[in-house]
Amino acid sequence: MSKQETRSPDTQVCFRTTIGGQALLEGILMRGPQKQAIVCRTPDGLVEKVDELRLVKDKHPILGWPLIRGVVTFLDSMVKGMQALTYSADLLPLEEQGEPDKLDQWIENHFSEEKAKNIIIGVAVVLGIALAVLLFVLLPTLLAGVTDRFIRSPFARNLVEGALRIIIFLLYLWGVTRMRDVARMFAYHGAEHKTIFCYEKGLLLTVENVRPQSRFHPRCGTSFLFVVVIVSILVFSLVSFRMALWDNIWVRIGLRLLLLPVVVAISYEINRWVGRHDNLLSRILSAPGKWLQRLTTNEPDDSMIECAIRALELVIPEQQGMDKW
Repeated sequence: MSKQETRSPDTQVCFRTTIGGQALLEGILMRGPQKQAIVCRTPDGLVEKVDELRLVKDKHPILGWPLIRGVVTFLDSMVKGMQALTYSADLLPLEEQGEPDKLDQWIENHFSEEKAKNIIIGVAVVLGIALAVLLFVLLPTLLAGVTDRFIRSPFARNLVEGALRIIIFLLYLWGVTRMRDVARMFAYHGAEHKTIFCYEKGLLLTVENVRPQSRFHPRCGTSFLFVVVIVSILVFSLVSFRMALWDNIWVRIGLRLLLLPVVVAISYEINRWVGRHDNLLSRILSAPGKWLQRLTTNEPDDSMIECAIRALELVIPEQQGMDKW
């Protein structure tokens, strides 16, 4: 795998695209304004899958309103992302796929192939959200609750809980980077960012042009997750100061669960604003997420870059500028 990257790559772009992507198992998902494309590398070459995008907000415009669209987009991305991951996993050689777990086997034995796949994806999305809530919302609150007898100030307790939330988040990211398959996915993640930067600069999409680009992009899922963590600390603090039952840990947990959609909605709007602007404030807001991308992106090899280029080419709209912020 190539490890060479320009020390300080130029990140000035001609325009900012709404096209975004996701790393898969030996592949890339790119999502444009009209289509989404999955391109995976197999022993037989590149495999492509292109689908027309059907957005919920097109059918129900209210779901595209600010502070509503964030939650809708997050859930839609989770579902489509899990579907793409499942598709890429099915393309792996049989010896690398592994045996399905008992739950998956039971579902496959009791439902048709298509329905079973949808159920498995739905279960995976629910479990993924539940794990995130447990690790980054409930666990910090429970751990901070141990200090209730020593720390009486709501402000100080919230600072402790916020610090624990950030530490758990960083430890989680560091832990997943130790996994071999995840390390390759993170290299595809780097290829995705480099390719989008190359496209935003108006350069020809070639391996030679993509390779020197930065793998740290301001509009990234990693940045969004970090913004969620920070916004949750601020929102939970503001609401907790107004609650008379602040000392009850179960009330605190309940409040955090109720406020999660609000946190996601605000975080989405912040990330969207950062993606559309390039000024001092946007650079400050995007900086922590770009630092974290040192954990969630790796330098790709040329075959990964080729995969990302093809995925991006498949979703660029025919009408020039349609994907511009």
